[in-house]
Amino acid sequence: MLGGALAGAAAAALSACSSDPSPAPATTTTAADVDAGFAELDAKIEAGMKSYAIPGVAVALLVDGREYVKGYGVTNVDHPVPVDGDTVFRIGSTTKTFTGTTVMRLVDQGRIDLDAPVRRYLPDFAVADPAASAAVTVRQLLNHTSGWLGDDLQDFGRGDDALARYVASMTRLPQLTPPGRVFAYNNAGLVVAGRIIEVVTGSTYEDAVQNLVLEPLELNHTRYFSDQVIGFNVASSHNVVDGKPVVDNQFWMFPRSCNPTGALISSAQDQLRYARFHLGDGTAPDGTRLMSPAALTAMRSNPGAGGTLQVELAGMGVTWMLRPSAEDEVIVQHGGTWQGQRSGFLMVPGRNFAMTVLTNSEGGAALTTELFADDWALRRFAGVTNLPAAPQTRTAAELAPYEGRYVAEQVVESGNLERVAIEFRAGDGRLHGTMADLVDVGVHPGEDDSAHLGLAFYRDDYGIDLGQDGEPVGTRSNFVRDQNGRVAWFRSHGRLYRHE
Repeated sequence: MLGGALAGAAAAALSACSSDPSPAPATTTTAADVDAGFAELDAKIEAGMKSYAIPGVAVALLVDGREYVKGYGVTNVDHPVPVDGDTVFRIGSTTKTFTGTTVMRLVDQGRIDLDAPVRRYLPDFAVADPAASAAVTVRQLLNHTSGWLGDDLQDFGRGDDALARYVASMTRLPQLTPPGRVFAYNNAGLVVAGRIIEVVTGSTYEDAVQNLVLEPLELNHTRYFSDQVIGFNVASSHNVVDGKPVVDNQFWMFPRSCNPTGALISSAQDQLRYARFHLGDGTAPDGTRLMSPAALTAMRSNPGAGGTLQVELAGMGVTWMLRPSAEDEVIVQHGGTWQGQRSGFLMVPGRNFAMTVLTNSEGGAALTTELFADDWALRRFAGVTNLPAAPQTRTAAELAPYEGRYVAEQVVESGNLERVAIEFRAGDGRLHGTMADLVDVGVHPGEDDSAHLGLAFYRDDYGIDLGQDGEPVGTRSNFVRDQNGRVAWFRSHGRLYRHE
């Protein structure tokens, strides 16, 4: 996810429902069974739209060689137009996989080496730590192990120099962990990758992706800029106020300097075509060789350090989240969060299955959690399930090393530094906590103005997130230890919170 405020991003997941325990078939092998699955999905989406105040949803699936594309609801509650498979939404951080695909096209052409230092392509590149600046590789940008503070959302204007100016400003970003050691979701690293694309191709980032990926794949409803979707059926962004969706046009704005991380506007139909390419042999729809099969496989192989980002991860490949399953099938996944636009995207290459869901509301976070963090869709259509995660009760002594305050930082669009703190305490065999934005890092979050959260361990250092009612919400988080075995970080939504 690209996300907004750290506290807001994490708190949004607290409204999601817990896992559906109903049994599901191991595989969907008959046309009737697949049709029944589609009908169940329709019912689940329509119920979620009512429960979570989502005006419009578009879905696309590839199941047993069959495609299913459908729109639900409307694009805008004030000026309602039906959603269909060509309606465009902002797909958020699934954009990162397009950045990664563009890089791999250049790798295939011998123009980029994934294991080369970033300074081979950007000689002046620097973050706050000189050693990390010199050592970090292109691969570490793409598998989110570069190690510096990753939530930098500064806006450097609409000019063609937006990425160059952003990268030049990164000298202020502190190093949290050594390069290559720890997974921490890193938007800034993807902007650096976008800048490398510009330098190598001699064009803007957006033109390079257009020429190398969007046009060859015939993704005619996928663009970066609002003026490029004039005439399209556009899903407006909605906030949720008093349980109802309300249009918020300000939500649609996006800083160009962050385009490589989350700006793409796309449709369910185009996302399905993109999935078919990644599940295929590297040829474009017209039969042209676009990428080698080895390059496609490399994108979902050789994961970096593992952890959690709503789900448990084996690690990241080249911009793809690589998620383990109980059946030993690799789940390839991403998703997108921007204000008023929430989406999910996953594939199971071993089962030739793909799914995307696009929503136009802040309430979409709960629906995408149900469909992508929970394993309902995976079980129903691909016969794949999550790794077991039975909540455990821990003693006070076992929970003591995890108690205390954890703090994370982010640079917002204005360039200001904001801090978020989590306070954990033990109780009833679980961790209970509060989360709040901090104006002053010395201030502790208070009970009255904080989001409530919690964690039930299912194995050492890994837990199931709990909602305000103390029940599981369907997502997972974990703790990271330092070289001395001390609990040094809490990882929530892929971000690291330092244990103070």
